[in-house]
Amino acid sequence: MVLKLFGNKKSETKVSNDMEKQRRYEALVRAWHRDLYRYAYWLTKDQHVAEDLVQETCLRAWRSLDSLQDDNAAKAWLITILRRENARRFERKQLELVDIDDHQVADDARPSEEASVEQQWLHKQIMRLSPEYREPLVLQVVAGFSGEEIAEILDLNKNTVMTRLFRARNQLKEFMDNQTSGQRGALNG
Repeated sequence: MVLKLFGNKKSETKVSNDMEKQRRYEALVRAWHRDLYRYAYWLTKDQHVAEDLVQETCLRAWRSLDSLQDDNAAKAWLITILRRENARRFERKQLELVDIDDHQVADDARPSEEASVEQQWLHKQIMRLSPEYREPLVLQVVAGFSGEEIAEILDLNKNTVMTRLFRARNQLKEFMDNQTSGQRGALNG
């Protein structure tokens, strides 16, 4: 009886394909992990939930990596998976409500006190926007997506996205104008 020491051609090809999939997956995770975490944290305002969300996103990405046809679309693909994973959290259980104004995004850079106050104020104003305006703005400003990419992620028409971005910026400008006029009134009064 002859003992076969090497696998057949089919199993060698499968191993090669698995190794290529592993390399591709690792490259995608390395390239987009920080953006995924930053967006997850923005959505959840909780470090541990954001980490879990990114982990679930990576797991789903691994399982369906073969469906990603263009690596240039990987960021939008991963963000879409993350958004769906976040939505699944709400389907599975009722979460404890937390006042988001009590939590801040962790940032290693130490801005000046004035810049920190301005950043906190801007974050608070963005959170005042309705979700339909806030989400496209965050995807553009925090995640760096284009209008077309945001439209794909949110499953909207590009013109709708651009209108929402325009309105979100206008609302933020109004918030700023109201604060400025309120400060002037306090100085004159």
